[in-house]
Formats: sequence, structure tokens, C-alpha cells
Amino acid sequence: MLPQEIVRLKRDKIELPPAQLLEFVAGITDGSVSDAQISAFAMAVYFNGLSRNETIALTMAMRDSGDRLDWSDLDRPVADKHSTGGVGDNVSVMLAPIVAACGVAVPMISGRGLGHTGGTLDKMDSIPGYTSQPDNELFRKVTREVGCAIIGQTANLAPADKRFYGVRDVTATVENVSLITASILSKKLAAGLGWLVLDVKCGNGAFMSDLQKARELARSLVDVANGARTKTTALLTDMNEPLASAIGNAVEVNNAVDFLTGAHRDPRLEAVVVALAIEMVVSAGAAADLTKAETMVRQVLDEGKAADLFGQMVTALGGPADFLEKPDNYLDKAPLIVPIKADRSGALAQVDARAVGIAVVELGGGRRQRDDTIDHCVGLTDFVPIGTKLQKGDPICFVHARTEAQVENARQNIFKAIEISETDVAPMTPVIERID
Repeated sequence: MLPQEIVRLKRDKIELPPAQLLEFVAGITDGSVSDAQISAFAMAVYFNGLSRNETIALTMAMRDSGDRLDWSDLDRPVADKHSTGGVGDNVSVMLAPIVAACGVAVPMISGRGLGHTGGTLDKMDSIPGYTSQPDNELFRKVTREVGCAIIGQTANLAPADKRFYGVRDVTATVENVSLITASILSKKLAAGLGWLVLDVKCGNGAFMSDLQKARELARSLVDVANGARTKTTALLTDMNEPLASAIGNAVEVNNAVDFLTGAHRDPRLEAVVVALAIEMVVSAGAAADLTKAETMVRQVLDEGKAADLFGQMVTALGGPADFLEKPDNYLDKAPLIVPIKADRSGALAQVDARAVGIAVVELGGGRRQRDDTIDHCVGLTDFVPIGTKLQKGDPICFVHARTEAQVENARQNIFKAIEISETDVAPMTPVIERID
């Protein structure tokens, strides 16, 4: 069928059979469908939506547009996690080795920062020598021998999605649940997973700020992934404040090392990491129930097994052999580390997490343009959680910057992003609900 006929059918709210969606995606991949036709199709979907069956068919067609990884030679279940993006969200850095230490292989394909949200790949790139985009042979070797590998998307993994998303990004057609679902899952399902757990963020620092919309996205992701025969569950988690007390790249890696070694664990971060780890371990069948899974997760953390696997992964992918023991020797440090002090006493009542993420981008810790170079050393640390009682002059956080001008700009941004109340404020609940 001609591409314009497929566009016409969707424009007229007619449900497309899988064969026509497969044909259209093949045209996206081989170039026989033009950018104008992709744009028209995306706009038709934006206004008329896709049925659940259409979304499943589109997802599977984009999944099959390039390489599909096969882990059938491994002697353990294979699982991964995907987050819809947040601020201070370094969960993946700890989660992969924790779940691997529980007997589940975790070939984690991660992304770079998008807008105000940080990217796991940018964090891992702050480790000198770490190969964040290895060839498939090294990726498979590290996953097989260590149990986990955190890398970036290979060039031929779901290539149709890469082109489709590029057109959607410049035609105001990104914000559609079906298209978001197909984009996320096509890459994850091409990775050959047996099980997938989703962390769908909700709040002022998430792409889905409204709880109902976040729930709708989570339900779509879970239903479509299961429809594509990958067992999937989701957790809705709060993003109305930074998840970790560190926001940046090197500072979040340092925070992750402290978490794994037990030197320091932010309570909200720990709640989300442990909840996702339990979900992955149970879903993959490595533990019989939630209670046994939590025991395993706590044990691999307390005994240092998860930390050891993280160190092995870093070394196997080209990083320093003693990175786990001496991260300060390798991570870039900002020349200026300056406290941002409360200008009055009271409880931290509100944080605009998106504004905090933007403050880090303006420091150089994120990208304004796609090809911008990341400054790994800048960021924020020791950011106090909502509910913290402050005296005037107490630090709200510390800015890691290159220049005094950056410090002052960050100071202004932080004060715009927070609210201090004279009354006590209850802390936020980090894990909102589970969807299966």
C-alpha cells in the first residue's frame, strides 16, 4: 500500500492492521517513506490515537527494524529496567549490579540526558576509560562474565525509532502515549529481554507531571510490552523533588558508589532502588516472593557483593581497576564547591525538581543543543529533602561549579525553585503504586 494511503486511513480514524504498520515502518527504515509522510502519520496518530493492538503492532515492527539481541546462551534470566526520566535519578547505576548479584543478568541499555533530566550514559561517561558504547561482542562478554553491563544504544537497535523520533521531535508530535510507548519499548524489546520493570516518574520534575497521565502511560507500557510477550510491570514513583541528594554526572556516580558501599544512602533513593530491585528479582523468578527478594537485595548490599560487581563491570568496560575503592582519584572535581544557604528558618516545603534540573544544565551538566559537550564535574550535592527543618544559614545544597558567575546563577535558580515554610511539612512518599 502507498504510504499516503496508510496516512489517509489513520487520518480518517480507521484501525490499521499489523501488516500495514509493518509496511510503513519498513519504509521509515529503508527511506522509501519521506519525512513529510512520517510527520503526517505522526500528526494523525497524535489527534486520533492508536488502539492497543495498533500500538503493539507498531512497537513490534520498530523492534524488528534492526538488530535483535539474543541471550539464550546465558544460564540465568535476563531482565532490565527503564525510567521515564527524572532529576537526581541515578537508580540504574546501583540497580544493575544489585539485581545481577541476585542471579539475574542485566544487559542495561541506557540513554543520555534529555531536557532537564539526567542520562545514565552521561553519568557513566564521567568514569575515565569506561566504554559506554562497546561493540556487541564486548557487551555480551561483560554481561556473561560479570552479570551486568550498562551501555548505550547500538546504532542498529530499533533504527526506525531513531528516525521516527527525530521527525516527531521537530513536528510537535512527541506527547502521545501510544507513540511514547512504541518508542520506549521498541528499543527495550530489541534488547532480547525476558522481563522488564518500568519506573514511571510523576511530578514536577517528570515528563508526566499529572498522576492520571503517568498512570495512563504506565498502563500503556505494561499492556503493550506484555502484548509483545515480554513480562512487564511498572512502579509509579514520585518526582516532586530530586531523588538523590546529588544532581549532576560525576557527583551522582560518587553518590552511587557511596550507596553500594554503604557509606551513605539517601532514604528516598534507597526506597526506589530497593523496590525496583525486588520487582526485577521476583519478576525474573530469582526469588519466590517479595519478602524473599527483599532479603536477597539487602544481603547483596550489606555483604558488598553488589558493590564488587559494580567494580568488576567498570573494569571490564575499560574503567580503573580500583575505581570502587578510590572514586575520588578518578572523578573530575569542580574548582568551586559553595554552599547555598537558607535565607530564613523553616521547613523545606516544596522543590521544583524541573527547575533544579535546568540549574544543573545551565552549569554545563546537561545539553542545550544535541551536540553540546557535558561538563561532568558540575552539579549539586547534599540537597536536603522536603520536610527538612532549616535554620537561617543552614546549607540547602552545595554547588559544584567552574566560575563564580555559575555559582551565583545557580544560587538564584535554587532560591526560585524552593519554598521554605514556617510550618512542619511531611516528607513525600517515593513509591506511589504498582501496575501489572
